[in-house]
Amino acid sequence: MAMSTWYRFFRSRFQINRSVSTVSEPFGPPPVVPQRRVVVTGLGMVTPLGCGVESTWKRLIEGFSGIRAISPEDLKMDGFDKETQLYTYEQLTSKVAAVVPCGTNIGEFNEEIWLNSKDHRSIARFIAYALCSSDEALRDANWMPTEQEDKERTGVSIGGGTGSISDILDAAQMICEKRLRRLSPFFIPRILINMAAGHVSMKYGFKGPNHAAVTACATGAHSIGDAVRMIQFGDSDVMVAGGTESSIDALSIAGFCRSRALTTKYNSVPQEASRPFDCGRDGFVIGEGSGVMVLEELGHAQERGAKIYAEVRGYGMSGDAYHITQPHSDGRGAILAMSRALKQSGLHPDQVDYVNAHATSTPLGDAIEANAIKSVFSKNTSGALALSSTKGATGHLLGAAGAVESIFSVLATYHGIAPLTLNLNQPDPVFQNGFMPLTESKEMPIRAALSNSFGFGGTNASLLFASAP
Repeated sequence: MAMSTWYRFFRSRFQINRSVSTVSEPFGPPPVVPQRRVVVTGLGMVTPLGCGVESTWKRLIEGFSGIRAISPEDLKMDGFDKETQLYTYEQLTSKVAAVVPCGTNIGEFNEEIWLNSKDHRSIARFIAYALCSSDEALRDANWMPTEQEDKERTGVSIGGGTGSISDILDAAQMICEKRLRRLSPFFIPRILINMAAGHVSMKYGFKGPNHAAVTACATGAHSIGDAVRMIQFGDSDVMVAGGTESSIDALSIAGFCRSRALTTKYNSVPQEASRPFDCGRDGFVIGEGSGVMVLEELGHAQERGAKIYAEVRGYGMSGDAYHITQPHSDGRGAILAMSRALKQSGLHPDQVDYVNAHATSTPLGDAIEANAIKSVFSKNTSGALALSSTKGATGHLLGAAGAVESIFSVLATYHGIAPLTLNLNQPDPVFQNGFMPLTESKEMPIRAALSNSFGFGGTNASLLFASAP
């Protein structure tokens, strides 16, 4: 066939297709997705206050602290000689941390089960924390599906902040010592943050959405909020959602020390080191742990007779668009996140009874958040609004903080107890006229509770929980 014939052939085909495309009716709108309500039916935790929801909650409301002094052994530098370990330890300006208690007693994280068993030797500690808290949450929810359809309608949304920095440090040491052939084949799967969600999905056969947010200290909140929307949009009926972190290691602590984010004044009195909203605060206490909740579509939960802790009513997000680590002094990002959560919930600010603040014990951040809360709840800050930061007891769990504190907010609503803020001896001057964080746990009716989480990069998230429908 001559070239001109080919040209006419393709030109005619092209014109035909164009005419068909032009004449065809445009697609109609996609199907309308009905609004689906989302409730919390299971809880699981691994925190510096203990392993398990019951142990952690009891110690929190009774005013215990999970913060202690660290030792060279806590830095996870087994691949280095003793002299290097001691030198590194001595160079750290902050020598306190909120460490998960390990052991075989009730309320302790059992490393033999979750880290050293045959099935778990290829996983990092942050993944093990997620597996442990997910197991508790699923048992609490009584959701261990065996039917394939149920597994396909169940997803996982568990994020982390930093992954396994200690594994990266060990691998770098192997390169320096020319021992690269000894690098574990599991190195990459151990450090990937989404592997926490991956391992939970694989363990239980959940084939719904498999998701992992990575938004620094807002990770846990974003993971839960994203999971809520997956249920609302119909992607799943059940989601296992939360955050996890294992950051007690030499490089992580050194990095935060160099950024001047950690407390340095209280090395000799560790339990006084994390003091949100107090005039003596000088930086946060690095912590570790995991928080996971089972989220479920309301009708699905009711049909199977599940225990319902609370309803997730609102999820607000925003960006500061200002600085890599510091919020803007006007607190606009925090205000936007809280306001958007309230708008989505359909509740008024004066209907919120408790706020679990992000407040990490930093001089700048705590004051800015306090002013933002005062701005949003201006009609509800004369003593009716209960406010606290639980980081006084747990330290700052980074990628797990938002999930753990969301669980605290759910438990506050469920039990009618607002937890205290530890070490609040001299409140910041921003607090006045009845607007004051709790210094003792308070029994009170709580119909709605808000949890704030803010992260480096100016990312903000607020979750609003209400009493069970």
